[in-house]
Amino acid sequence: MTKHWLTPVVAGLLVVVAGCGESDHFVSVVATAPRPPTSTSTPTATPTLAVPLCAFQAGALPADTLPAGVPRGDQIPIDHIVVLMQENRSFDSYFGELPAAGHRDVDGLPANASNPDAEGAAVPVFHQERYCTEDTSHSWVGSHVEYSDGKNDGFVIQNDPEGARAMGYYDQTDLPFYYGLAKTFAIGDRYFCSLLGPTYPNRFYLLAATSFGHTHNDMQQGGFTQRTIFDVLDEHAISWKIYYGDIPFTFLFRIKNLRNRVRLSRFFDDAAAGALPQVSFIDPAFSNAFGPETDEHPPSNIQVGQQFTAGIVQALMESPNWPTTTLFITYDEHGGFFDHVAPPPACVPDDIPPTLEAGDPDAQFDRYGFRVPFIAVSPYVKPGFVSHHVYDHTSILRFIETRFALPALTARDANADPLLDLFDFSSPALLNPPLLPEASVDATRQAQCTADFPTGNTDIGIAARLPH
Repeated sequence: MTKHWLTPVVAGLLVVVAGCGESDHFVSVVATAPRPPTSTSTPTATPTLAVPLCAFQAGALPADTLPAGVPRGDQIPIDHIVVLMQENRSFDSYFGELPAAGHRDVDGLPANASNPDAEGAAVPVFHQERYCTEDTSHSWVGSHVEYSDGKNDGFVIQNDPEGARAMGYYDQTDLPFYYGLAKTFAIGDRYFCSLLGPTYPNRFYLLAATSFGHTHNDMQQGGFTQRTIFDVLDEHAISWKIYYGDIPFTFLFRIKNLRNRVRLSRFFDDAAAGALPQVSFIDPAFSNAFGPETDEHPPSNIQVGQQFTAGIVQALMESPNWPTTTLFITYDEHGGFFDHVAPPPACVPDDIPPTLEAGDPDAQFDRYGFRVPFIAVSPYVKPGFVSHHVYDHTSILRFIETRFALPALTARDANADPLLDLFDFSSPALLNPPLLPEASVDATRQAQCTADFPTGNTDIGIAARLPH
């Protein structure tokens, strides 16, 4: 039986309703050194330069942290920022075959990449034929085992003895829309999730630039009260909404403006009317309690999630807001799937140490997690561009903060790369929406999904408890 990240949410949902440092590491902000050819299976290390990892602290304004000549504030012609975070896929598992699809500047999946099994035999990467697979380990423990001190060779040993899930990848034949989107707009092949751990703490970084000590998928009675980007937006009169499929992830927080959390159907209405807020966060359907699960979390069908994302992209390209919109698409963490690039050091966000349990690795918040897919969709992105800058989820926060001149929440977003190299703000090359591949769902593969996982994620018993 699959265990989805929603399980602890649902377990404590009624309770929530009732209760309603600086690191001395150095790292390059830009990975400009030559990357190894795809014939090697050695994990790719991020080159280092003598740039302080934590030069700036919480509260730092973009005007104080960005170099001269970099666009900021009103120099950025983006009035609507949309963020869509999907679930549990590594960069290699989805986009490792982009070079074979004609995107030669991408650090793709090495052809002979492998991981050892318990006996030391090599388990190679392979083209995954199944669109629905059982989950793999991506906990704090599992992720650190997979990382293996930078060797990235613990994916099979940790949770998948035969490599039947962790070493599988998809390609353009499986994800034609995503590959077309990546080749048409702009991507980053050094976008890492924010820590070596699971969904909750990584999504906390997207909302708060820290996991405030959390390393597991835990809840807090009455909801988390920590400061988030939504508090900052309210304080500066920046309009925002959270559009959600079945349950907003921010249900875990005591969000002040509950009216700003609306069902996903409102997104399509607002886009069609040219009435999108300045900042939007989109949550997919995390279960199939009320319809198809669209978050791509195993065992959900990857093509169903792709089709959902295609609908979001199409709605934006048809919207009167399109000329001034940017959509960022990414994934919360790697889901236990193989990636060949070793996560580099990261800025420690604050002075809150990790909350560790017995048997947990004694690690800190001073390293990124594994690479995840990342696409920027906007009239202003450089068409077909691949950035090699080091990003994480707080880079999205820093883009928002840069556009609206907002202070950083923590040291992590204060020092995050704000994604500006993806754009050419002087010339919107994609103002006329391009044609993209169809995002259909293969009926045969869907039948296999249904046969293999007949209940999907409804087996966690959430249907009666999710907000409507």
